[in-house]
Amino acid sequence: MINLKQNKMKNEPIIVERVYNAPIAKVWSAITNNDELKLWYFKLEDFKPEVGFKFEFMGGPEDGIQYRHLCEVTEVIKGKKIAYSWRYDGYPGNSLVSWELFERGDKTLLKLTHEGIETIAVAGPDFARSNFVAGWDSFVNEVLLNYLEPIKA
Repeated sequence: MINLKQNKMKNEPIIVERVYNAPIAKVWSAITNNDELKLWYFKLEDFKPEVGFKFEFMGGPEDGIQYRHLCEVTEVIKGKKIAYSWRYDGYPGNSLVSWELFERGDKTLLKLTHEGIETIAVAGPDFARSNFVAGWDSFVNEVLLNYLEPIKA
């Protein structure tokens, strides 16, 4: 019985939420405009918030192997949600990353969800859930925060 609960928990999506002191249009632009994405996310050759658009990039541990990420936009609700598949070239598994935006007055709540991690985790320790949790936490709570709300000297 305990093992079933542990397995169920491992299959739960990673969810990271953050409220930014920025209007929804600014946050939407940061997560969908390739010129802005290059400043805080991954260096994508091209990106378009259009269903069916495929993109790829290299990424991995700073001191380790870099993996080719293969992604395809699966859903777009302009100004509210973008989702894309997330998998690795030559490795098993496929997952889904979604970014949802909710207006909170003049601020914006971002909800990032990454589901299907368990299908990727079988590929080895670099694909462990804990690495995804740490990575998304850093992107949402540090890197994107610093991009949207730069500290003024």
